[in-house]
Amino acid sequence: MVLGVDVGTTAVKALLLGAGGEVLGQGEHPHSLRSPAPGYAEEDPEDWWRGFLAATAQALAGRDPRGLRALGVSGMVPALVLHDEGGRPLRPSLQQNDARAVHEIRELKERFGDAWLFSRTGATWNQQVLGPKLLWLRRHEPEVLSATRWIAGSYEHITFRLTGVRYQEANWALESGLWEPGGAWLGEVLDYLGLSPNLFGPVRRPWEVVGGVTEGAGEATGLAEGLPVIAGSADHIAAALASGLVGKGEAVVKLGGAGDFLYAVDRFAPVPELFIDFHDIPGLHVINGCMATTGSLLKWFRESFRPGVSFAALDAEAEAVPPGAGGVLALPYFLGEKTPIHDPEARGTVVGLTLFHTPAHLWRALLEGVAYAFRHHVEVLEARGHRVERLFVMDGGARSRLWRRILASVLERPLERLVGGERGSAYGTAFLAGVAAGLWGFGDLRREVAEVTPPEPAWIPVYREGYARYRELYERLKDFYPKLWRLYA
Repeated sequence: MVLGVDVGTTAVKALLLGAGGEVLGQGEHPHSLRSPAPGYAEEDPEDWWRGFLAATAQALAGRDPRGLRALGVSGMVPALVLHDEGGRPLRPSLQQNDARAVHEIRELKERFGDAWLFSRTGATWNQQVLGPKLLWLRRHEPEVLSATRWIAGSYEHITFRLTGVRYQEANWALESGLWEPGGAWLGEVLDYLGLSPNLFGPVRRPWEVVGGVTEGAGEATGLAEGLPVIAGSADHIAAALASGLVGKGEAVVKLGGAGDFLYAVDRFAPVPELFIDFHDIPGLHVINGCMATTGSLLKWFRESFRPGVSFAALDAEAEAVPPGAGGVLALPYFLGEKTPIHDPEARGTVVGLTLFHTPAHLWRALLEGVAYAFRHHVEVLEARGHRVERLFVMDGGARSRLWRRILASVLERPLERLVGGERGSAYGTAFLAGVAAGLWGFGDLRREVAEVTPPEPAWIPVYREGYARYRELYERLKDFYPKLWRLYA
């Protein structure tokens, strides 16, 4: 057996696979994203560890863990966890969608320039890369940064708890904006931040075994001492693997806590508005976009305004609302926005409300707003000469038939949902563990289409107009958002 565990935005999920790739067990344990101030996004790494213990116990229930051959962990990237000498977190994580470092982004952009950083790393100065967050910590929490002895992400943290090995997974390093692909850490930036490259461990690829489960971790988890643990994967890249994204020109829409648009290419070809990663399959790369809030926005809406109502019930109410949500338009920038606008000062915006409108109109407007954001990503790719040949949809949001219909109609393309696509990152990481254990190879990845959601012809012209208004609304407000930010910063 092999085990894959994913540290997600809202839960830790575990998936147990047998030697034939069949699912033998699964588990899930929730945790909370915290936003103690506007633009902040933090989580407690101890919540991740408790989630790991609970989810793996559920997945292994009734089975002998000595049958495991390998284990892998994936997670949000590049989450920022500062560790002390003993490997203990010094503060809550700064999540990849944390947008507090507005002034620091501007400062580093002026100091080094986007073109310089892009030429070295394929990244630009934005709320995702770590330099601005580390500069913010230097100024606001200097005692924490001074006590830091290792900087890592979510899945490196859990893997360290299991093995005692410090390292950086390649995509965490790449998305940090502090590392040249295949090269070294950016000394110029680290010097400006007052940090040493010794704060980082060796860079490892996802399928590499970094160590074995220690005696202490075995006692805490019930796992066998010495069980091989791989470096693991960025969650969206593991999800791309699980989705069957294996060919150049294919793309997947990932509807998780954050929203990802993943496009496979056969070379390192970064796009300034988007991110680029190594695929978990050797020889491929993934051009990708990541939106700060997608599923987490819907969860916020439900918990804030319709507590106790299921997502399915909210969808059923919104089914009765015509496309266009009765003239209500939403910009889903509730934690600023990463790709493709890279604007940490953007804010969630809803316009067009009247006394006629109901929560069902708002729910549909949020579903449509996220779909418009995905269309923006497709347009950026196509403007750079890339063509989306085939489009998949996956993760928890893919279970929503209404959302799939809206997406297909906004993107004007059929959406394919694969069998097992909802398993997401944990499945992809378990597959990598199986590769490391020699149970199978990358060529054994199977994909079977469960259903195809075509565009609704009658909805397409409505959504073309809605998308134009969506783009116009941001352009009208982008200079206004900083005025709102200054009220709370």
